[in-house]
Amino acid sequence: MASMSSTLVETVSINYEDFNESFLTCGTCLCTYDGGEHTPKLLPCSHTVCLHCLTRIAASQTRDAGSFRCPICRELITIPRGGVPALPPSFLVNQLLDLMARQRREVIPQCSSHPGRELLFCETCDCVFCRHCADGPHSDTPCDHTVVPFSIALKRMSEILLYRANECLSKLGSAREAVASELRRLEAAATAADEAIDRHFTELKAALDKRHNELKSAAAAAATHKRKLLEEQLKLIDAEKAKVEAECSGLQQQVEVREVSSRAAALGARLGDASALAEPRENAFLAVDFAHNDAQQRFAEALAELGRVRTSTTFPGLCTLQLESPCVCGLEMVVVLRTVDYHGEARSTGGDPVTAAATLDDSPLPCTVTDLDTGLYRISMRPWSPGAVCVRVLVFSRGVRDSPLRATVATHAAPLTVWGARGSGKEQLNQPVALARCSKRREIYVLDAGNSRVKVLDDETFAFKTHIVNDGLAGRSCTGIAVTAEGLVVVNWRTKTLTEMNAEGETLRTIRSDRLVEPVCVAAHAPSRRLAVADNGARTVFLFDIHGNIEREIGNGDLGLVGGLALTEDMLVIADVAVRVYDVDGNLQTTLAPIPKGRGGYGGIAVEETDSGWHIVCARSVKGRPALVVLDSGGRLLAACDLADRRPRRVAGVALLPERRALLADLAGDCLRLHTYW
Repeated sequence: MASMSSTLVETVSINYEDFNESFLTCGTCLCTYDGGEHTPKLLPCSHTVCLHCLTRIAASQTRDAGSFRCPICRELITIPRGGVPALPPSFLVNQLLDLMARQRREVIPQCSSHPGRELLFCETCDCVFCRHCADGPHSDTPCDHTVVPFSIALKRMSEILLYRANECLSKLGSAREAVASELRRLEAAATAADEAIDRHFTELKAALDKRHNELKSAAAAAATHKRKLLEEQLKLIDAEKAKVEAECSGLQQQVEVREVSSRAAALGARLGDASALAEPRENAFLAVDFAHNDAQQRFAEALAELGRVRTSTTFPGLCTLQLESPCVCGLEMVVVLRTVDYHGEARSTGGDPVTAAATLDDSPLPCTVTDLDTGLYRISMRPWSPGAVCVRVLVFSRGVRDSPLRATVATHAAPLTVWGARGSGKEQLNQPVALARCSKRREIYVLDAGNSRVKVLDDETFAFKTHIVNDGLAGRSCTGIAVTAEGLVVVNWRTKTLTEMNAEGETLRTIRSDRLVEPVCVAAHAPSRRLAVADNGARTVFLFDIHGNIEREIGNGDLGLVGGLALTEDMLVIADVAVRVYDVDGNLQTTLAPIPKGRGGYGGIAVEETDSGWHIVCARSVKGRPALVVLDSGGRLLAACDLADRRPRRVAGVALLPERRALLADLAGDCLRLHTYW
């Protein structure tokens, strides 16, 4: 058999509209070439442009007389002697026009009033016309309207229509899938609700059956007990009856008087026993009482309130997220979710299934969701390093409007406010060396050592109230202050005295001791009137009793320069180059957060009691970088923030304010700085 071979011929299908737009349309005005004003002209640079565009370009480029630049490649073109119309025609384009006119003439929309004329479309006026039926702005005279062939306009509008239709269909498809998914979740939730109701009422029925059986058992036990006693009494009666009958048997045949008399006496004795058995020893009363208390009523009321069916009108797509506070490394970051219904009205109740996930530089960041039951939810987290935080929040497994929320965690914490400046006026300070706060009087006391006075401020507005002046403050050498039950106590390192004064500056008592060398800090426990004084000369903390006598020395001369002191009922906290916690007997319990020798120290300390125990808030400086640190009594680091942004130059005291704020005394800056410490 002769061999046979075959050849595959590759064919190409050309789209008319694409071909027309690519080869038969002027690239400048997008009009189809024709034999009139849009005659294709071949330029020396080999590009083809219609006569209309070339005429307009040549007329506008008046700087270079006798030449213009190609609108496509910007090559300089010399105008021939006959002007722009004298440029040679583009024979290739004309041949293609003839070819396409012969092959596809029927697809070109033509004017019904003027046969043979192609329809045009004005994008500016949104109208269809041809050159012969166009009067006014669409006549042969040049105009500013955008006119394109109708076939091109139709193609563009078709593409736009198709794109928008596909986009609309895609969104509708997504919407349908979302609604269908919600329906599936609803069915699952309804099934779970039915199962929960059945399970709970099964447990209730079991409890009712148990109580039912307990009552029946109690009634049966009571009846059994009574029955046993009565049956035993019946047996005794029957026995006595038998004995009496036995005594009486044969009496009629008895002729011996003495024997009859003896039996009569015996029966007389048994008569007493019979009288004792005549009354039942147990009664037949047995009843079940349900009215002895209000348990049945309470049960009915509780049953009426048992369980509830919860639904929600929350619309996740309208719920918003808001950052509650600046994001600082080491501090708590809180995002508040506000829920609203489909109409945009704020919700006033909680209970929605809210889930949140957070990342810090794409690494998971633990977060906690707290339902405030007011329509608000707190999403809290604590980033321990700077970076970009991303928080995604879902309600009903659907994203809320502002999710994901993105924020940047800063390295340093800026102060919430800065109060005071150097001077001696009401709102001026000179060497603020210590702070104290009285929550009862809602006042802040600033030991203004350079002005030998105590400045009193409102603890909410920081408004100036008054100055306290006392002889114990003289000499500009007071360095410690604390709040007592009667007023204030200050320590003067130069005179080595402790002076307690009231709010008017009157001296209440003065404490002196020969053992004081350089007392610098003082702390007070108001209820017991005990005082703790840190002596940097003796490297010891002295504990004074209610009478002003030293009852204990703590530290054994081994302490460093003490920068902060705090005293509670059962704990003494000393901060030098570490935070040292002692019990009331002066025994060292633990040493927290030590700073390497020569690297820095602590400049203030305060303690607060919380639900989870004591928190110790410290101001420390390491290599000149001040920071606020929060520790628990076990030494665990709870919070920390670097204060290098507009940092205090030397922190000399710390006072805690509501809403987790700390007021710092900046000794070198002669001002007070308010910071968030949590």
